[in-house]
Amino acid sequence: MTTGNESKKPATRQNAVDIASLIASLGAAGAISRQSARKRLVSVGKPAVPHLIKCLSDPRGHVRWEAAKALGSIRDPNAAGVLVNALEDKDGDVRWLAAVGLATLGHDGLQPLLMALLERPDSDWLRDGAHHVCHNLARAESGELVRPLLVALDQQEPEMAVPQAAYEVLSALRGQV
Repeated sequence: MTTGNESKKPATRQNAVDIASLIASLGAAGAISRQSARKRLVSVGKPAVPHLIKCLSDPRGHVRWEAAKALGSIRDPNAAGVLVNALEDKDGDVRWLAAVGLATLGHDGLQPLLMALLERPDSDWLRDGAHHVCHNLARAESGELVRPLLVALDQQEPEMAVPQAAYEVLSALRGQV
């Protein structure tokens, strides 16, 4: 009988070997093999996160896609920074999944996103991903908090308005903690 807590167990040597083989399977030619490996990695949970993070820099787009999808499903705040970086991936599907993953993290994904917007407000892909994240958060618990950033992202020249809005939302977010 399973209790649902199996994915919360610490990684043992055997689990580490299993994780490594599952990670290798993300590069398989067949989509069914990749999907099966991803689902098993999601069931492993947090112990798989560092390995999946490494996969986001793999040269193969399908490996990055599987990693981004798995990280979004696991919902580990430790992946927020790399998901923000993946918003600038050359593959649009990876960027989309990174935005979805950040949105599922809620406030945990918001701070690294805001910091990136302060550093790189001229990145079209980053702003597009931020818009997707904020749009989803605006419909959830963070609606009023992210609304100023959504307004800035929708402006004619967002690269000018986004840094100030990101700073204000970041300040408000830090005031809530």
